[in-house]
Amino acid sequence: MPDPDPPPSADQSFSRTVGAQERRKLKGRQGARVCPGLGMLGLIGWSVCLPTLLGAWLGQWLDKRHPSTHAWTLALLVAGLCVGCANAAHWISKEQNTIRRDLEDEP
Repeated sequence: MPDPDPPPSADQSFSRTVGAQERRKLKGRQGARVCPGLGMLGLIGWSVCLPTLLGAWLGQWLDKRHPSTHAWTLALLVAGLCVGCANAAHWISKEQNTIRRDLEDEP
């Protein structure tokens, strides 16, 4: 009766060891998404906050320099908020595409 599974050669054993280590490494990276997630949260916050503050500042400056019947501060505050939200949506979409690509590349 022939031996069903001959012992693996040294090359096969080495390849299996390296493959197992690589799978553990990739799984560890996947589980460590908390810190990059917090970084992305900060990036999204600033991408909304800065245009909003810049719009409010520019609106106040225009209101002081060129008084008119409508308030530039409110209009530019809302415009800055819209720009910031569009910017945040861009960053979120970009990060989702990166995560999706990483998951598709996994074996």
